Amino acid sequence: MASKSVSAGAGPDRSAQATRPVEPALHLVATPIGTAADVTLRALEILRGADVLAAEDTRQARKLMDIHGVRLEGRPLLPYHDHNGAAQRPKLLAHLEAGRSVAYVSDAGTPLIADPGYQLATAAIDAGHTVRAAPGASALLAALAVAGLPTDRFFFAGFLPPKAAARRRSIGELAAVPGTLVFYEAPHRCAALIADLAEGLGPDRPTALCRELSKRFEEVRRTSRGDLAVELADGAALRGEIVIVVGPGAPREVAAEDIDDLLTAALETGSVRDAAAEVALATGLPRRDLYQRALLLGKP
Repeated sequence: MASKSVSAGAGPDRSAQATRPVEPALHLVATPIGTAADVTLRALEILRGADVLAAEDTRQARKLMDIHGVRLEGRPLLPYHDHNGAAQRPKLLAHLEAGRSVAYVSDAGTPLIADPGYQLATAAIDAGHTVRAAPGASALLAALAVAGLPTDRFFFAGFLPPKAAARRRSIGELAAVPGTLVFYEAPHRCAALIADLAEGLGPDRPTALCRELSKRFEEVRRTSRGDLAVELADGAALRGEIVIVVGPGAPREVAAEDIDDLLTAALETGSVRDAAAEVALATGLPRRDLYQRALLLGKP
Protein backbone atom coordinates (compact mmCIF):
# COMPACT_ATOMS: atom_id res chain seq x y z
CA MET A 1 0.00 0.00 0.00
CA ALA A 2 1.46 3.34 -1.01
CA SER A 3 2.30 5.73 1.80
CA LYS A 4 0.86 9.22 1.95
CA SER A 5 3.28 12.11 1.69
CA VAL A 6 3.10 15.29 3.73
CA SER A 7 4.08 18.82 2.86
CA ALA A 8 7.50 20.05 3.93
CA GLY A 9 6.02 22.31 6.59
CA ALA A 10 3.55 19.88 8.09
CA GLY A 11 4.09 17.18 10.67
CA PRO A 12 1.60 14.42 11.55
CA ASP A 13 0.34 13.91 15.06
CA ARG A 14 2.01 10.75 16.37
CA SER A 15 1.44 11.30 20.08
CA ALA A 16 -0.37 7.99 20.41
CA GLN A 17 2.51 6.10 18.85
CA ALA A 18 5.72 7.81 19.95
CA THR A 19 6.86 7.31 23.53
CA ARG A 20 8.93 10.49 23.54
CA PRO A 21 10.05 13.11 21.02
CA VAL A 22 12.90 12.18 18.71
CA GLU A 23 15.77 14.65 18.71
CA PRO A 24 16.06 16.72 15.51
CA ALA A 25 19.07 14.98 13.97
CA LEU A 26 20.08 12.39 11.42
CA HIS A 27 19.59 9.03 13.15
CA LEU A 28 21.47 6.07 11.64
CA VAL A 29 19.37 3.12 12.76
CA ALA A 30 20.65 -0.46 12.73
CA THR A 31 18.12 -3.10 11.66
CA PRO A 32 18.14 -6.92 12.01
CA ILE A 33 20.32 -8.95 9.66
CA GLY A 34 17.85 -11.81 9.62
CA THR A 35 15.67 -12.24 12.69
CA ALA A 36 13.13 -9.43 13.08
CA ALA A 37 13.16 -9.86 16.87
CA ASP A 38 16.74 -8.56 16.96
CA VAL A 39 15.57 -4.98 16.47
CA THR A 40 16.31 -2.77 19.50
CA LEU A 41 13.71 -0.92 21.54
CA ARG A 42 15.50 2.34 20.76
CA ALA A 43 15.38 1.64 17.02
CA LEU A 44 11.60 1.15 17.23
CA GLU A 45 11.25 4.31 19.28
CA ILE A 46 13.09 6.31 16.62
CA LEU A 47 11.14 4.73 13.77
CA ARG A 48 7.89 5.57 15.54
CA GLY A 49 8.82 9.13 16.37
CA ALA A 50 11.05 10.47 13.57
CA ASP A 51 9.53 13.14 11.33
CA VAL A 52 11.05 11.69 8.14
CA LEU A 53 12.13 8.14 7.34
CA ALA A 54 14.63 7.09 4.68
CA ALA A 55 15.60 3.56 3.69
CA GLU A 56 17.93 1.76 1.32
CA ASP A 57 15.01 -0.54 0.47
CA THR A 58 11.62 0.94 1.38
CA ARG A 59 9.88 -2.42 0.96
CA GLN A 60 12.11 -4.08 3.54
CA ALA A 61 11.71 -1.11 5.86
CA ARG A 62 7.92 -1.29 5.58
CA LYS A 63 8.01 -5.03 6.24
CA LEU A 64 10.03 -4.55 9.44
CA MET A 65 7.79 -1.71 10.58
CA ASP A 66 4.66 -3.76 9.92
CA ILE A 67 6.02 -6.68 11.96
CA HIS A 68 6.54 -4.39 14.94
CA GLY A 69 3.42 -2.29 14.54
CA VAL A 70 5.18 0.92 13.52
CA ARG A 71 2.84 3.06 11.44
CA LEU A 72 3.82 5.76 8.99
CA GLU A 73 0.74 7.90 9.73
CA GLY A 74 1.39 10.24 6.83
CA ARG A 75 5.15 10.58 7.30
CA PRO A 76 7.35 10.40 4.20
CA LEU A 77 9.38 7.23 3.63
CA LEU A 78 12.04 8.14 1.08
CA PRO A 79 14.31 5.72 -0.81
CA TYR A 80 18.01 6.42 -0.32
CA HIS A 81 20.67 4.18 -1.87
CA ASP A 82 23.86 4.30 -3.92
CA HIS A 83 22.04 5.06 -7.18
CA ASN A 84 19.87 7.98 -6.06
CA GLY A 85 21.93 9.47 -3.23
CA ALA A 86 22.96 12.61 -5.12
CA ALA A 87 19.32 13.48 -5.80
CA GLN A 88 17.96 12.54 -2.37
CA ARG A 89 20.59 14.07 -0.09
CA PRO A 90 19.44 17.69 -0.64
CA LYS A 91 15.88 16.70 0.29
CA LEU A 92 16.96 15.01 3.51
CA LEU A 93 19.31 17.86 4.39
CA ALA A 94 16.45 20.31 3.85
CA HIS A 95 14.37 18.41 6.42
CA LEU A 96 17.28 18.60 8.88
CA GLU A 97 17.68 22.32 8.18
CA ALA A 98 13.99 22.77 9.01
CA GLY A 99 14.58 21.20 12.43
CA ARG A 100 13.08 17.78 11.73
CA SER A 101 14.34 14.38 12.81
CA VAL A 102 15.40 12.03 10.01
CA ALA A 103 15.83 8.28 10.55
CA TYR A 104 17.84 6.31 7.99
CA VAL A 105 17.95 2.50 7.78
CA SER A 106 19.92 0.37 5.36
CA ASP A 107 18.59 -2.94 4.05
CA ALA A 108 19.89 -4.93 7.04
CA GLY A 109 22.56 -4.28 9.64
CA THR A 110 24.22 -0.98 10.44
CA PRO A 111 24.21 1.90 7.94
CA LEU A 112 27.66 2.79 6.52
CA ILE A 113 29.13 -0.67 7.32
CA ALA A 114 29.33 -2.02 3.75
CA ASP A 115 25.99 -0.25 3.26
CA PRO A 116 24.93 3.20 1.98
CA GLY A 117 24.82 6.22 4.24
CA TYR A 118 28.40 7.50 4.41
CA GLN A 119 27.90 10.45 2.07
CA LEU A 120 24.60 11.32 3.76
CA ALA A 121 26.24 11.29 7.20
CA THR A 122 29.24 13.37 6.11
CA ALA A 123 27.00 15.86 4.30
CA ALA A 124 24.91 16.27 7.46
CA ILE A 125 28.03 16.74 9.58
CA ASP A 126 29.49 19.27 7.13
CA ALA A 127 26.22 21.21 7.27
CA GLY A 128 26.43 21.40 11.05
CA HIS A 129 23.64 18.94 11.85
CA THR A 130 23.70 16.40 14.66
CA VAL A 131 24.26 12.76 13.65
CA ARG A 132 23.31 9.98 16.04
CA ALA A 133 23.78 6.21 15.85
CA ALA A 134 21.21 3.75 17.16
CA PRO A 135 23.46 0.67 17.33
CA GLY A 136 22.22 -2.84 16.81
CA ALA A 137 22.70 -5.82 14.53
CA SER A 138 25.84 -6.09 12.41
CA ALA A 139 26.99 -9.10 10.42
CA LEU A 140 30.58 -8.01 11.04
CA LEU A 141 30.28 -8.18 14.83
CA ALA A 142 28.08 -11.27 14.80
CA ALA A 143 30.67 -13.15 12.73
CA LEU A 144 33.52 -12.09 15.02
CA ALA A 145 31.50 -13.32 18.00
CA VAL A 146 30.95 -16.84 16.66
CA ALA A 147 34.06 -17.45 14.54
CA GLY A 148 36.20 -18.52 17.50
CA LEU A 149 39.12 -16.36 16.32
CA PRO A 150 40.95 -13.48 18.08
CA THR A 151 38.90 -10.30 18.35
CA ASP A 152 41.38 -8.02 20.16
CA ARG A 153 42.58 -6.64 16.80
CA PHE A 154 40.72 -7.03 13.52
CA PHE A 155 40.55 -5.41 10.11
CA PHE A 156 37.27 -5.19 8.20
CA ALA A 157 38.00 -5.45 4.48
CA GLY A 158 34.36 -5.55 3.32
CA PHE A 159 33.82 -6.77 -0.23
CA LEU A 160 37.06 -7.27 -2.18
CA PRO A 161 37.11 -6.47 -5.93
CA PRO A 162 35.23 -9.08 -7.99
CA LYS A 163 37.94 -9.29 -10.68
CA ALA A 164 40.66 -11.82 -9.86
CA ALA A 165 43.73 -9.63 -10.45
CA ALA A 166 42.44 -6.73 -8.34
CA ARG A 167 41.25 -9.11 -5.62
CA ARG A 168 44.71 -10.73 -5.39
CA ARG A 169 46.39 -7.33 -5.16
CA SER A 170 44.08 -6.40 -2.28
CA ILE A 171 44.86 -9.66 -0.49
CA GLY A 172 48.58 -8.97 -0.89
CA GLU A 173 48.14 -5.60 0.81
CA LEU A 174 46.32 -7.29 3.72
CA ALA A 175 48.95 -9.98 4.31
CA ALA A 176 50.89 -7.81 6.77
CA VAL A 177 47.89 -6.79 8.90
CA PRO A 178 48.60 -8.10 12.43
CA GLY A 179 45.08 -9.13 13.30
CA THR A 180 41.98 -11.02 12.27
CA LEU A 181 40.62 -10.21 8.81
CA VAL A 182 36.90 -10.03 8.04
CA PHE A 183 35.38 -10.13 4.54
CA TYR A 184 31.89 -9.98 3.09
CA GLU A 185 31.31 -11.97 -0.09
CA ALA A 186 28.54 -13.06 -2.42
CA PRO A 187 27.87 -16.83 -2.38
CA HIS A 188 28.85 -17.40 -6.01
CA ARG A 189 32.28 -15.78 -5.48
CA CYS A 190 33.18 -17.45 -2.17
CA ALA A 191 35.16 -20.32 -3.72
CA ALA A 192 37.32 -17.93 -5.74
CA LEU A 193 37.93 -15.67 -2.74
CA ILE A 194 38.86 -18.57 -0.44
CA ALA A 195 41.26 -19.96 -3.06
CA ASP A 196 42.93 -16.55 -3.48
CA LEU A 197 43.15 -16.11 0.30
CA ALA A 198 44.82 -19.53 0.64
CA GLU A 199 47.35 -18.56 -2.03
CA GLY A 200 47.96 -15.01 -0.84
CA LEU A 201 47.97 -15.56 2.94
CA GLY A 202 48.98 -19.19 3.16
CA PRO A 203 46.71 -22.23 3.59
CA ASP A 204 47.15 -22.77 7.33
CA ARG A 205 45.62 -19.67 8.91
CA PRO A 206 42.39 -20.63 10.74
CA THR A 207 39.26 -19.55 8.93
CA ALA A 208 35.54 -19.42 9.65
CA LEU A 209 32.86 -19.18 6.99
CA CYS A 210 29.73 -17.74 8.58
CA ARG A 211 26.51 -18.08 6.60
CA GLU A 212 22.99 -16.75 7.23
CA LEU A 213 23.84 -15.38 10.67
CA SER A 214 20.83 -15.07 12.99
CA LYS A 215 18.59 -16.79 10.43
CA ARG A 216 16.97 -20.22 10.42
CA PHE A 217 19.77 -21.96 8.50
CA GLU A 218 22.70 -20.30 10.26
CA GLU A 219 25.95 -22.17 9.71
CA VAL A 220 29.55 -21.61 10.82
CA ARG A 221 32.33 -23.70 9.26
CA ARG A 222 35.57 -23.49 11.23
CA THR A 223 38.63 -24.96 9.51
CA SER A 224 41.88 -24.06 7.83
CA ARG A 225 41.61 -21.96 4.72
CA GLY A 226 43.27 -24.65 2.63
CA ASP A 227 40.69 -27.26 3.67
CA LEU A 228 37.87 -24.82 3.01
CA ALA A 229 39.26 -24.05 -0.45
CA VAL A 230 39.24 -27.75 -1.29
CA GLU A 231 35.73 -28.17 0.09
CA LEU A 232 34.31 -25.29 -1.97
CA ALA A 233 36.23 -26.35 -5.07
CA ASP A 234 34.30 -29.64 -4.97
CA GLY A 235 31.24 -27.71 -6.06
CA ALA A 236 29.39 -27.34 -2.78
CA ALA A 237 26.90 -24.56 -3.52
CA LEU A 238 26.46 -21.77 -1.00
CA ARG A 239 23.41 -19.61 -0.47
CA GLY A 240 22.60 -16.60 1.63
CA GLU A 241 24.68 -13.87 3.26
CA ILE A 242 28.34 -14.79 3.78
CA VAL A 243 30.99 -13.44 6.17
CA ILE A 244 34.51 -14.91 6.05
CA VAL A 245 36.78 -14.48 9.09
CA VAL A 246 40.51 -15.24 8.82
CA GLY A 247 42.66 -15.54 11.91
CA PRO A 248 45.97 -13.69 12.24
CA GLY A 249 49.18 -15.24 10.97
CA ALA A 250 52.07 -16.26 13.20
CA PRO A 251 54.27 -13.34 14.35
CA ARG A 252 57.14 -12.66 12.00
CA GLU A 253 60.69 -13.15 13.24
CA VAL A 254 62.48 -9.87 12.55
CA ALA A 255 66.12 -9.23 13.37
CA ALA A 256 66.95 -6.18 15.50
CA GLU A 257 69.02 -4.61 12.73
CA ASP A 258 66.15 -5.05 10.28
CA ILE A 259 63.79 -3.30 12.71
CA ASP A 260 66.22 -0.38 12.96
CA ASP A 261 66.45 -0.20 9.17
CA LEU A 262 62.67 -0.14 8.85
CA LEU A 263 62.29 2.53 11.52
CA THR A 264 65.08 4.67 10.05
CA ALA A 265 63.45 4.55 6.62
CA ALA A 266 60.05 5.40 8.08
CA LEU A 267 61.50 8.32 10.08
CA GLU A 268 62.70 9.93 6.86
CA THR A 269 59.13 10.70 5.84
CA GLY A 270 57.13 10.65 9.06
CA SER A 271 57.09 11.41 12.76
CA VAL A 272 58.21 9.02 15.50
CA ARG A 273 54.59 8.07 16.13
CA ASP A 274 53.91 7.47 12.42
CA ALA A 275 57.12 5.46 12.00
CA ALA A 276 56.25 3.21 14.94
CA ALA A 277 52.73 2.65 13.58
CA GLU A 278 54.03 1.85 10.08
CA VAL A 279 56.58 -0.69 11.28
CA ALA A 280 54.10 -2.23 13.72
CA LEU A 281 51.71 -2.81 10.82
CA ALA A 282 54.45 -4.36 8.70
CA THR A 283 55.91 -6.64 11.37
CA GLY A 284 53.20 -7.26 13.94
CA LEU A 285 55.53 -6.08 16.72
CA PRO A 286 54.18 -4.01 19.64
CA ARG A 287 53.82 -0.36 18.70
CA ARG A 288 54.90 0.81 22.16
CA ASP A 289 58.29 -0.94 21.89
CA LEU A 290 58.80 0.37 18.38
CA TYR A 291 57.94 3.89 19.51
CA GLN A 292 60.63 3.81 22.20
CA ARG A 293 63.18 2.50 19.71
CA ALA A 294 62.19 5.12 17.15
CA LEU A 295 62.72 7.84 19.78
CA LEU A 296 66.32 6.71 20.21
CA LEU A 297 66.94 6.44 16.47
CA GLY A 298 65.41 9.85 15.86
CA LYS A 299 67.77 11.64 18.25
CA PRO A 300 70.75 13.42 16.63
